Amino acid sequence: MLWFFAATIVWVLLYKFIDPPITYLMIERGFERKVDGKDWKIDKKWKDFDELSINLKKAAIAGEDATFMSHHGFDFNAMEKAYSKNKKGKKIRGGSTISQQTAKNVFLWAGRSYIRKGFEAYFTFLIETLWSKKRILEVYLNVIEMGDGIYGAETASQTYFNKSAEKLTKAQAALIVAVLPNPRKWSPAKPTAFIYHKQYLILRNIKNLERLGVLKNGF
Repeated sequence: MLWFFAATIVWVLLYKFIDPPITYLMIERGFERKVDGKDWKIDKKWKDFDELSINLKKAAIAGEDATFMSHHGFDFNAMEKAYSKNKKGKKIRGGSTISQQTAKNVFLWAGRSYIRKGFEAYFTFLIETLWSKKRILEVYLNVIEMGDGIYGAETASQTYFNKSAEKLTKAQAALIVAVLPNPRKWSPAKPTAFIYHKQYLILRNIKNLERLGVLKNGF
């Protein structure tokens, strides 16, 4: 147990300063493409926090985790609401925060089990303790899946809008975030009526969070 705690803490500390080179999900998706007869594809390009559009940072928080700046890794109200609605058979995204999604994407394998959830909570606690909010958001926006073989904001921005992630408009940033529940099903380049509605909700939430002083330039 001591070796486990020592190794995982060192691992998390290393990624505080070193950008994660690859994730388990990227490898898994690459093999899935090969099984489907497609070419191996892991398209990603890292952008530092200050090189990412402020519009994208705000859209990610407004669309994925409105309490990101104030919570310590877990949004228990969102988790309770998600549990209640799932129990009633209604389709809803889970109550995972940006911190939880970052921990899951960077340190763990895909899938659903109580064991994996336990590890997710553990790594979420570690990154919230050892990383800054800026680092968590930076890593999240660089490793998250944003299309078939597409990872991170820079590659998504270049693929869908032919521009750097530094230059995304509010509308474009909101579209990228709007497809995150299932980026291999939906595309920011060809948004459906449902995605446009989500874009509208994200943009409206950005204004609300700005009015409340939650979102500020530079964070």
